[in-house]
Amino acid sequence: QVQLVESGGGLVQAGGSLRLSCAASGRTFTSYTVGWFRQAPGKEREFVVAINWSGSTHYVDSVKGRFTISRDNARNIVYLQMNSLKPEDTAVYYCARGPTGWIPHHRNEYDYWGQGTQVTVSS
Repeated sequence: QVQLVESGGGLVQAGGSLRLSCAASGRTFTSYTVGWFRQAPGKEREFVVAINWSGSTHYVDSVKGRFTISRDNARNIVYLQMNSLKPEDTAVYYCARGPTGWIPHHRNEYDYWGQGTQVTVSS
């Protein structure tokens, strides 16, 4: 079993920054892709960014140049640095464990999920 716990969410003004963390316990996720998804009220959960075991990353176009994903395999933590936040970034952010090797965008390819952390960006 893998348990994922997100932290770091909060309320920030537009243009501000937050850093989210996703800490894993149980079995490690060193060899696995880890993704961040978000879900705004009334909307589907959408892919934001993911990183595989070698450090390769995929970003959704709307966050490129503003968000940065990184991982600390020694500590079993994945980070999401979010800069230049916009009101449309407001959502619950989830981290999830994906497959080994490749980086899928669809949530069905991810098997373990955290409980989510709320990010609210005020205008």
